[in-house]
Amino acid sequence: MRNITRGELKNASLLQLKDICEEIREEIFSTVSTCGGHLSSNLGAVELTVALHRVFHFPHDKLIFDVGHQCYPHKLLSGRADRFHTLRQEGGISGFPKRTESEYDCYDTGHAGTAISAALGIAKARDLKEEDFHVIALVGDGSFNNGLVYEALNSIKILNSNILIILNDNGMSISSTVGGTHEILEEMKSGYSPSEDVKLFERYGLSYMGVYNGNDIKELLPVLQKAKQKLKEGSVLLHVVTKKGQGYPFCEAAPEETHGVSPQGKQKAKEYSEALGEELTALAEKNKNIVAVTAAMTDALGLRNFYNKYPERSFDVGICEEHASVLCAALAAEGMKPYYAVYSTFLQRSFDELIHDTCGQCLPVTFCIDRAGITGADGETHQGVFDLSYLSLIPNLTIGVPKNIGEFRAMLRLSADYNKPFAIRYPRCGSEGSITDIEIGKFEILHSTTSDVIVLATGERCISLAEKIRERALREDIDFTLVNARFVKPLDQELLQSRPEQYIITLEDNVLKGGFGESVANFYRNSGKQIYSFGYRDCFIPHGDAEKLSNEYGLNENDIFSCIKDIYARR
Repeated sequence: MRNITRGELKNASLLQLKDICEEIREEIFSTVSTCGGHLSSNLGAVELTVALHRVFHFPHDKLIFDVGHQCYPHKLLSGRADRFHTLRQEGGISGFPKRTESEYDCYDTGHAGTAISAALGIAKARDLKEEDFHVIALVGDGSFNNGLVYEALNSIKILNSNILIILNDNGMSISSTVGGTHEILEEMKSGYSPSEDVKLFERYGLSYMGVYNGNDIKELLPVLQKAKQKLKEGSVLLHVVTKKGQGYPFCEAAPEETHGVSPQGKQKAKEYSEALGEELTALAEKNKNIVAVTAAMTDALGLRNFYNKYPERSFDVGICEEHASVLCAALAAEGMKPYYAVYSTFLQRSFDELIHDTCGQCLPVTFCIDRAGITGADGETHQGVFDLSYLSLIPNLTIGVPKNIGEFRAMLRLSADYNKPFAIRYPRCGSEGSITDIEIGKFEILHSTTSDVIVLATGERCISLAEKIRERALREDIDFTLVNARFVKPLDQELLQSRPEQYIITLEDNVLKGGFGESVANFYRNSGKQIYSFGYRDCFIPHGDAEKLSNEYGLNENDIFSCIKDIYARR
């Protein structure tokens, strides 16, 4: 697609603007079909984004996206159309706003609920520096469930700075939007007695405008002009309705399935989430106290069938990860057996609740942590490479890392009768494997030899890597003992104490700082043994192919093999 100039957009007729919208929509569909990415959310935001670029003066004015998975039209209108084919590819443009990528991206986003706080901060800095520009926060209705949004709304009067909040209401996050806020917005869209709801927004210090068709550029242009004028008097909330997947009937009909899509022709591997749904449904049939909790990601986490079969024991609380954690803790305190399914990168938001509510009270909540380790194309905000570090420091918490889907199933079955906090972390896809009996805190020796080198690998990616390295080593008459370190906490102290090897190598799909390797090194402190730990270095990992990134940022096959080879050479 060609780069559309600001002058062309400002001078275009209404018919030409509609043509630009269709050009953008076709480019998004074509590129996402090839590269993968967020599809339906971007298709629905095309007209709104074109209208914003027509009415406001970016990058002088500032546009902050909440989450940011609807920023593709913005990227196409800000000088990046000729690079859009590199979307989410290594060295290409990101699927989220990135300040280092373009001056049009004024604030990095990737998680829900942050845009209004960020907009207020940018606006307040503008005021203090006596500058003159508009600040717009584009927020989806799914994010309006998030508590951080209300903390920000509570500060509008206190900070006394003018911002435009655009509520992009499509009734969806990744899953359908749920909860009391959703019901209020639905009433406002239907025109049913919205006066009290409008007064609520006004009490926050917002002038409410709505509800308008966000997919009708003819309707949007004068509305945005009016909102722009009202910003001279104070902050404005503009409520628009868009259709997720707009322009492509199969996307409109299946917005959840087309929220995030894989490249066409890419074979889909077995997902851990599918096993979670199967096992948890089976366990719930035997145990009436089992309940499932998600934060707006029921389908993505494999729990749709569970929710359909046990609706009374299923709780989707919307994009409210902290609330979900406390809810689980309180359910457990009253004798229920909660399973909280969540992406690794989103569980970070519940760190305090993990410490204070669940582990502080030693309550039997099981955290099913999906997308752990490097996930790839969504970049820094979605790489699940910190969980072993921030979980390992919390007392009372057991951490399991299965070697394959079969072992994951076994951990879920073990968790049903486990009466303490339990975190199971796993990648998106893997191999099935067989179900074996496991015991809390016990490793598994996968291969034993008389070599003086032992490799402790945790998780499927690392075990697969270790097995590959061992095959390579055998060709040079080098061997080592290989252990499946399936529990990062507690460590298998009995096994570690009994091993005679002098050289210990650890592999983890996690940052090195605070992770599995450090735990092993602390165990062997003052023992005289030599520890070599491999994991990810101290940095944020960008988007790209997951396996390539893993190799580049710390789990490098050649480096690990060279380490083993050097040990043999010194002996």
